[in-house]
Amino acid sequence: MSRQPGTPSLLRVMNDRSALELLLREGPLTRVELGKRTGLSKVTASQLLARLQERELVEAVGTRSTGRGPSAELYALRPGCSYAVGVQMNPDGVRAAVADVTGAVAGQVQRSAEGAGDPRQLIHDTTVAVAAEAGVAVQDVDAVVIGMPGVVDPATGDIELSFDLPGWQRGLRALLAADLGCDVTFDNDVNLAAIAERAEGAARNVDDMVLLWVGRGVGLAVVLSGHLHRGATGAAGEIGYLPMPGAPSPADVERPARGALQSLVGAAAVVELAAEHGIVAADAAAAIKDASVGAAAGTQFLDELAERLALGVASVCAVVDPALVVLAGEVGSAGGERLAVMVADAVRRIAPVHPQVVPTAVDEAPVLRGAVLRAVEHARDDLFAAT
Repeated sequence: MSRQPGTPSLLRVMNDRSALELLLREGPLTRVELGKRTGLSKVTASQLLARLQERELVEAVGTRSTGRGPSAELYALRPGCSYAVGVQMNPDGVRAAVADVTGAVAGQVQRSAEGAGDPRQLIHDTTVAVAAEAGVAVQDVDAVVIGMPGVVDPATGDIELSFDLPGWQRGLRALLAADLGCDVTFDNDVNLAAIAERAEGAARNVDDMVLLWVGRGVGLAVVLSGHLHRGATGAAGEIGYLPMPGAPSPADVERPARGALQSLVGAAAVVELAAEHGIVAADAAAAIKDASVGAAAGTQFLDELAERLALGVASVCAVVDPALVVLAGEVGSAGGERLAVMVADAVRRIAPVHPQVVPTAVDEAPVLRGAVLRAVEHARDDLFAAT
């Protein structure tokens, strides 16, 4: 195995990257503190900071008293040295947010997708608009991550299958990357919600978990040993197609989008089930909230819904045995702790698994938040690699 020799230039690159990661992780540090944490001498640490300041990656942000002698200058990663954009795409609209290298959101926009026939133009205009909202030139955006309902080929990064998004197909990623002049990544929306949940929600510090998204569509994200499992073709988690006894088969070409588990727990099915119990609501979330404050009929509705959800959860847990199941999406969020407990009890009656079941703790736009987090991670990787 060949090794790259430890030349002075290579060592400088390694030291610079180590310092940037340290400043990002631990915040402002003095020159002495940076030297101690990286193992560098005072002279080398000073040279390093000078290089990073010259490249406008690091800036002085204040001073700290050392007790004796003059105060020491504090240095931090300059937030504006890199920007990233996260996008949430749905059939009815698009939301986007731009964040700096620290992950702090600097601007957001929301637009209707009605009449937007060209997805390249829609994403271009949205990226330009959200950058302008933050006072950032689109040329300063280093990464864009787009969350969408569909399957992304893990080998190429291209869209393999898009649900309800006409024109979203193979080749679009390359067109957008060339158009925007930066790295562009597509990802499944439920996978991005799981990234947000692990970073900031109920699944923090949990290495084996699944997130069941139940709304208009039904999807699943699987995390094993801390890694998001996407599958050989990117279709891991398409649990809406899971065959269920008594439910229409996914092979039914007349109703391909409502086959199997989707036909039992999707938002439309939840509204229908609620109506059978005398609860009339405009959408699934409203039906669940009405049932939560109702009497016997509401409890019976939630019991039956929990049993249906448990069929899907038990099927997955019997295979991967996660420590945690997060209920997310319109239904999971509305059901809260009560529905989560009911699902957990039902799972135990079905299979010899005992996962903890909890509602999502990311209340505001989890798909968008996951897209922003992943985009920031990509931008950092590019920045540090360039260093």
